[in-house]
Parts: sequence; C-alpha cells; structure tokens
Amino acid sequence: MSFSSRTALLVIDVQNDFVPGGRLPVPEGDQIVPLINKLSRQFKQVIIAQDWHPKGHASFASSHPGRQPYDVIQLPYGEQTLWPDHCVQTTGGAEFHSGLDLPHAQLVIRKGCNPDIDSYSAFLEADRTTTTGLAGYLKERGIDTVYMVGLALDFCVMFSALDARTAGFNAFVVLDACRAIDLQGSLAAAIERMQGAGVRLIQSTALI
Repeated sequence: MSFSSRTALLVIDVQNDFVPGGRLPVPEGDQIVPLINKLSRQFKQVIIAQDWHPKGHASFASSHPGRQPYDVIQLPYGEQTLWPDHCVQTTGGAEFHSGLDLPHAQLVIRKGCNPDIDSYSAFLEADRTTTTGLAGYLKERGIDTVYMVGLALDFCVMFSALDARTAGFNAFVVLDACRAIDLQGSLAAAIERMQGAGVRLIQSTALI
C-alpha cells in the first residue's frame, strides 16, 4: 500500500528523553521505532515533530521553586502540568532516537521553543493561538490527510490529532505505533477525546 501525495505521515517526538533511559520516559517508547520506520516507507510525505525547549522553560518543574514534576500550576495561558527538564535544545535528550530511519522526511517542525509557552501539539502551542506553521505547510503542499505515530499518545499525539481535525484535516492515529504515559487516566481520556473529534484510531495492519 502506498499513499498519494495528498497524505502525510507525522512522526511525533521520537526523542531520547521520551524513551526508557530518558528524562521523561514513555514506557516501551523505544519499541515503536522499527514499526515507524516500516510504516514510513508507505508515505511520500513524511514530517517529524521535535520537542525543542530552551533551558529554564516554563513547563519545567525546576523553573518553579518549591514545585515538583507532575504538579499542576496556572500559567497566563491556563493550566500547566510541570515536567522534569527534558528535550533541552542541543542536548542528547532532544536528539531523535538513533534507530529512527526516515531519510525521506521533508520537514522537521520544532515545538516548545518559546520559553514561556508549552507546546504539546505539532500544530498549535498551549496558548491555543500561536501556530507552529505546520497546518499552512500541509495546505500549501495540497495535503488533506495526516497519519500520526509517536510519543506520547495521550499528550503530544492526542493534541496534534485534535488540532489537525480543527484545522480541517482528516486525521488518523496508528495506535500500535504510539505509546502512552497514562498519567492518572490520561490514556482513556485521550482516546475518548480523539474519537469525539472524529480522529480515526487504527492499527498498523490497516496500512501494511
């Protein structure tokens, strides 16, 4: 099966800090890499999203004295879960997993670069107004359908899928090519939100 040029694969945050051994590991996050490589060969259009935080980012617990990772605080744009320092620009943790083999990817979209605003989604930052430019890129390329894989299913993948739908794209999430953090029921909530928004949840067997 090979997809038309109107379809793209979006590979989300398959970075060293999000796999076992990293600063914010997603359980079994490294296990999806071979499947992502295999799936990518079905797509002419491949885009990679990369978390790319400056030091002292507002989403880091270390930036808020007295706070611990996974505390929830209020920032000017709303509620923010605080995380361990992760995917800091130019560090090894921000690099893509060494097994990721996507030589034909056309674009790396970096997110979370604004020190004051987090960005789970590859389309829209957490203030819900600042765009990354990805939607415009896809539309300029004539792409109307996006398949998503990567980390973590219940955060960056979910928000990317929801924002893809809001921006008018057909959105698919390949569940077995993702892994979740599942923080206090976040996985079940993410599945429900995606289904409610019209995101189609599939297995890789539908594509290979």
